[in-house]
Amino acid sequence: MDKKYSNYDLDNLDVQILSILMENASIPYTEIAKKLIVSGGTIHVRMKKMEELGIIKGSELIINPQKVGFDITAFLGIYLEKGSQYSDAVKQLQSIKEVVELHYCTGQYSMFAKIVCRDTAHLRKVLNEDIQALTGIQRTETIISLEESIKRQISL
Repeated sequence: MDKKYSNYDLDNLDVQILSILMENASIPYTEIAKKLIVSGGTIHVRMKKMEELGIIKGSELIINPQKVGFDITAFLGIYLEKGSQYSDAVKQLQSIKEVVELHYCTGQYSMFAKIVCRDTAHLRKVLNEDIQALTGIQRTETIISLEESIKRQISL
C-alpha cells in the first residue's frame, strides 16, 4: 500500500460513490460523476485509491444459482480433528466448487461453509464423497436453507 494512503479516512464523496456502486456495480463512472457533480477523473482516482487500500475488494457478476440448476443451499459446520489442520483443510476445500464460502470461526465448529448443489443427491455426494473424505475433517453438521430472506452489503 502506498504510504500516502496509510491514514486515509473515507469522506462523504467516497461514501456516496460506494453507495451508488453497491446499488448498481455496472453504472459508468461518468454517470456517478454527473450524479455527484464532480468530474469522471475524480471518480476514477477515488476508486483506484479505495482499491489500493483494500476498501474495494473487486466487483463480480452475481447469478441466481436456482436459475442455473443449483436448487439446494446448505450450511455446513465442520469439525476438524485438530485446529492445526485448518490451513490444509482450506486448501482441500478450495478444490470443491460447490463450496462457495468458508469461514474460520469460534464456537462449536472449526469452520462454517456455504455450499450450493443441484439437488439432494448432489448434496449427499458432495458431503459423503468430497467433504467428509478430506484429511483432518472429523465430522460435519448440515443445515439446509429453505429460503434466503436477506442478502445485502453492509450499509455505509
